[in-house]
Amino acid sequence: MTGYVAFTILIVLVAIERVIELRVSKRNLRWSAEHGGVEFGRSHYPFMVFLHVFLLVGSLVEVWVWQKPLIPALSWTMFALVLLAQALRWWCITTLGKRWNTLVVVVPGMPRVTTGPYRFMSHPNYVAVVVEGIALPMVGFAWVTALVFTVLNMPLLAVRLRVENAALATLPK
Repeated sequence: MTGYVAFTILIVLVAIERVIELRVSKRNLRWSAEHGGVEFGRSHYPFMVFLHVFLLVGSLVEVWVWQKPLIPALSWTMFALVLLAQALRWWCITTLGKRWNTLVVVVPGMPRVTTGPYRFMSHPNYVAVVVEGIALPMVGFAWVTALVFTVLNMPLLAVRLRVENAALATLPK
């Protein structure tokens, strides 16, 4: 199996993982709505979806069109970072349980989660997003995609953090 095929399989697996996340998010959104959940700041969400689709598609296009030689040491190091980012993301999802969502939704009256990775930082999922946004394309040496995603993700992440912090500020301490 060539490195390009292996990279394609990795991207497909991440895409499947994203579909699973969306299904979990949809289920959790129903639960939140049943418990009086309030959504905050949806206007940035379509751009976030677009950017994450770009990460996957852009990585594949860059690798297959430019066919740059892969650097095994770089690919394996970045692959390890992708796995760590996925582990952190799923630690966040399991810690938040029914409260996790791809949208910003809080259930009034529920305390802020301070267990799991949230013991160490306020927004660990975004650490996973930043690491993955660089590492995933770099497994295939798709450095242009990694750069474009990272540059476009910075202002989006700033907006998302403002929205999420405003939402979390409505919860009891």
